[in-house]
Amino acid sequence: MAEMGSKGVTAGKIASNVQKKLTRAQEKVLQKLGKADETKDEQFEQCVQNFNKQLNEGTRLQKDLRTYLASVKAMHEASKKLNECLQEVYEPDWPGRDEANKIAENNDLLWMDYHQKLVDQALLTMDTYLGQFPDIKSRIAKRGRKLVDYDSARHHYESLQTAKKKDDAKIAKAEEELVKAQKVFEEMNVDLQEELPSLWNSRVGFYVNTFQSIAGLEENFHKEMSKLNQNLNDVLVSLEKQHGSNAFTVKAQPSDNTPAKGNKSPSPPPDGSPAATPEIRVNHEPELASSATPGAALPKSPSQPADASEVAGGTQPAAGAVEPGETAASEAASSSLPAVVVETFSAAVNGTVESSSGAARLDLPPGFMFKVQAQHDYTATDTDELQLQAGDVVLVIPFQNPEEQDEGWLMGVKESDWNQHKELEKCRGVFPENFTERVQ
Repeated sequence: MAEMGSKGVTAGKIASNVQKKLTRAQEKVLQKLGKADETKDEQFEQCVQNFNKQLNEGTRLQKDLRTYLASVKAMHEASKKLNECLQEVYEPDWPGRDEANKIAENNDLLWMDYHQKLVDQALLTMDTYLGQFPDIKSRIAKRGRKLVDYDSARHHYESLQTAKKKDDAKIAKAEEELVKAQKVFEEMNVDLQEELPSLWNSRVGFYVNTFQSIAGLEENFHKEMSKLNQNLNDVLVSLEKQHGSNAFTVKAQPSDNTPAKGNKSPSPPPDGSPAATPEIRVNHEPELASSATPGAALPKSPSQPADASEVAGGTQPAAGAVEPGETAASEAASSSLPAVVVETFSAAVNGTVESSSGAARLDLPPGFMFKVQAQHDYTATDTDELQLQAGDVVLVIPFQNPEEQDEGWLMGVKESDWNQHKELEKCRGVFPENFTERVQ
């Protein structure tokens, strides 16, 4: 007991504190049950809500600022490592080595200065700003307890006054305790009523100063860093001029050749596919070739289309005559290659294309340029694209507005759709060129 007294804590004080806690707990229970009224101040409660919001916002800002500083430090380390790498690869006999080293040193100093100023002008200010909240928060909690004490004393005084058997001594003592509790509560309440609105209004100036400091520091940092980067660029340009014959050429990767339409890029066909390598079909017919005489027309394979002359007049040209659709066949005959018969596709003749029988005539869409055949399936990703399956034949036509054509894309209409509808507006669409192979 003597030890407790030496520290200013006595048994009576402990008992008093315990009694206060029990009285407050009992009062709160009665208030929640609606058996006792509670003194409320809506204006103060709004101030408390603002205080809690301001505290949460400040705590979040402090956290994000610390994250930003950690990122600046990480960028500093990354920049330092990068400059160290440059210093290692920069050979001693290259021009500008000393300048490059000096730029690296200044770069390091600039990062350090930027980080330190952020700490001094932003983080420390942030810590000072938040440092006032814990004390005010504890005073708000204490005010709440004193308000419960005041309500409890008021209720006790009122119950003694309304009792059937009145005890003047108890009433006088209860009144004294009520006056005392009210005075303690009102003193705390008045102070907080003044401080909380003032603290709430101060947030605007604090946010302005904090973000102005960060923005100004970042602006100056990037200005100075830009100068260093320009100086480094000048040094490297000088090095390039000294060794211009050894300039490094950046070569495009295979994926860069994939055509793109707007934001859509169809996957390129597999390497070695027919779309990348023109198809040449050969038939080895040694017996037929050995019996052929020079200058005579070569026999046609079943899959070879009819000559243009057969479509126009229905007769074969004389031996040795060269027609537009027979150039490849004539060259094969005159080159003395008796074992090879080359199958070719006939070109369009006077705006017509021959069918497999060589007798039918097909009108072509306006502006027809050439035919292509799909070597891979292509799934359309937009309404202006053609849906292709391997084997589909497409009649290529020009774009109405050449400026709308993207590199690697063609405009056309599927031959089957054209034969059926003969309506260009409904059938035409764009498609990736590298999914097809030109056949005519």
